[in-house]
Amino acid sequence: MMHEGELSIDAPAVEKLVAAAFPHLAHEPVRRVDSIGTVNALFRIGSFHAARFPLLPVLPVELENEMTATTQLAEIAPLPVARILEIVPASSTYPSAWSLQSWVPGRTADSINLGDTGHELLVHDFARLISAFRAHPVSGREFDGNGRGGRFAEHHQWVEHCLEQSSHLFDTQAVRTLWARLTAVDPPKVLVLSHRDLLPANLIMDDTAAGLRLAGVIDGGAFGPADPALDLIVAWNLFGQQDRRMLRKLLHCTDAQWHRAAAWALEQSVGLGWYYEQSNPQMCALGLETIDRLLADLDLR
Repeated sequence: MMHEGELSIDAPAVEKLVAAAFPHLAHEPVRRVDSIGTVNALFRIGSFHAARFPLLPVLPVELENEMTATTQLAEIAPLPVARILEIVPASSTYPSAWSLQSWVPGRTADSINLGDTGHELLVHDFARLISAFRAHPVSGREFDGNGRGGRFAEHHQWVEHCLEQSSHLFDTQAVRTLWARLTAVDPPKVLVLSHRDLLPANLIMDDTAAGLRLAGVIDGGAFGPADPALDLIVAWNLFGQQDRRMLRKLLHCTDAQWHRAAAWALEQSVGLGWYYEQSNPQMCALGLETIDRLLADLDLR
C-alpha cells in the first residue's frame, strides 16, 4: 500500500467490470500492467484498450475533466496519446469511478537506463513535443492551482517537510541551499499548455533502427496551463549534462526558466524518496537519482 485508504483490484474483477460495462470487449484478454505509477492501477484490455482504476476514490466529474484534458492533449501532441474514451461510475465491486482509455504501445521510460549522454534523437523528440504544447494558445485559461506549475511560495513548507524526513537519504542541507537559490528567480511572464507530469513512467519509448525514440505519452489528465518550465523536469529525470544542454538550447530557455525547471524537478524529487521508500522502491530511486543529477549539475552552480 502506497496511500492510506488505497483501493485494490485484480484481473478477475476487472474482467467482470469490463464485460458488464463494455460487452463488445467481454472476450478480450485482461492483464495487469506493471507500473511504478502511484495514482492508478492499469489493466490492458486486448490490443487497443486499457482500463484505469484510481487507487483512491474519485467522482465521475473528476474523470470527465481528465477526459477533456486528454482529448485536447491528443489533438496537440505530435505523437500518440492515451485518451480517456469512456467513464464508468462507482459500484459495489469498485467504489470509485474508473475509465476505459486507448492503449499506446511501447515501453515506459522508467524501464530503460539511458546512460549519461548521446541521445540526440530522443532529445529532439522531447523538444518537438514541448514546442507543440507551447505553440498552442492557452485561450485565457489560468493555472488551476493544483500541484506544481504555479508559485514556489506555495511549496516551501512541503519541501521543508520532505527534507526533515530525508536526512538518511541525501545531503538535505545541500538540497535546501539549492532550492533557495533556484526559487529566487523571476516568475514566468506567460503560461503555456503543459502535460504537467512528464515522469518517466508516463513516457512511452520505442526501439527503432535509428535508436531510442519517444513514441507516446500517457496519464495526461492534468494537461493545461502552467509555468513553461514545468515540463522540463524530464531533463533531470532522464538525461545527463550534455543532453540537458542540448534540450535547453533547442527550446531557447533563459537562465530564469532553466532554474525554475530545476526547482520544479527538485520539488518533485524530494517527495519521492522518503514517501515511497518502503512502498515503491522504483519511484523512490527516481527521486534520489534526480536529486543526484541536480546537485551535480554544473550549470546550476
